[in-house]
Amino acid sequence: MTELPDRRLLLVHAHPDDESINNGATMAKYAAEGAHVTLVTCTLGEEGEVIPPELAHLTPDRDGGLGPHRIGELAAAMKELGVVDHRFLGGPGRFRDSGMMGVEQNHRAGAFWSADVDEAAAHLVGVIREVRPQVLVTYDPDGGYGHPDHIQAHRVAMRAAELAADAGHEIAKIYWNRVPRSVAEEGFARLPQDLPDLPFTRAAGLEGVPGVVDDERITTAIDGTAYAAAKAAAMRAHATQIEVAESYFALSNELAQPIFATEYYELVRGEPGDTRETDLFEGLAL
Repeated sequence: MTELPDRRLLLVHAHPDDESINNGATMAKYAAEGAHVTLVTCTLGEEGEVIPPELAHLTPDRDGGLGPHRIGELAAAMKELGVVDHRFLGGPGRFRDSGMMGVEQNHRAGAFWSADVDEAAAHLVGVIREVRPQVLVTYDPDGGYGHPDHIQAHRVAMRAAELAADAGHEIAKIYWNRVPRSVAEEGFARLPQDLPDLPFTRAAGLEGVPGVVDDERITTAIDGTAYAAAKAAAMRAHATQIEVAESYFALSNELAQPIFATEYYELVRGEPGDTRETDLFEGLAL
């Protein structure tokens, strides 16, 4: 087995594009610094809406094929971030995108939302045993904004960490993706003056930003300013899902949101420091 770098980071996300929006700068920073960054994506995102008209035929209500197409988008995004270890949970297509909460796709055969948590977690335990990450990043119990696949990704990631620890592969630190309320408010405050020059209809509200919490919940801030361009390029690679303009982006709803170059986290397992961390590996003996 090839010897792995001293620092090893595992991220668990629901669909292709979630990783670039939430953690693109963080992933690029640690990859550039020589850490081993592993991304596990739980579904292919087959139920996503499609922005470019020329690709509209990929949606499940037409020709289909969006899932395989998004595999290519994810690979292109990871190339922009410098991440070489990216996988799908259980292999590509093992678990299917469940759609938004309350739709019939939630209960379709193979839907991630309907998967047995321990069965799904067993696939992730295999990755943990192989990579032996010291740090895990995933969503909070609400999945950031209530999407069933995000909630399930949280459940699977946390359960896999438990099962791996029982087998002697304990992850030292676990983080949930966050955005401090003050930072989100400041970002949206800039939008009205910029909107006339952007190809978006109007500004999204704070409810459109996953993981917004009061500032005191934030334990860790990763300054990814030097990797902001890489993050934006990775987001552009997810062309079916994201439109990027300047330092803003929009999903298929055409509502503008800021792109955050500094990314924020809440430490939920591990020893917190006396001050806000600036490194996910802070305090670890490597």
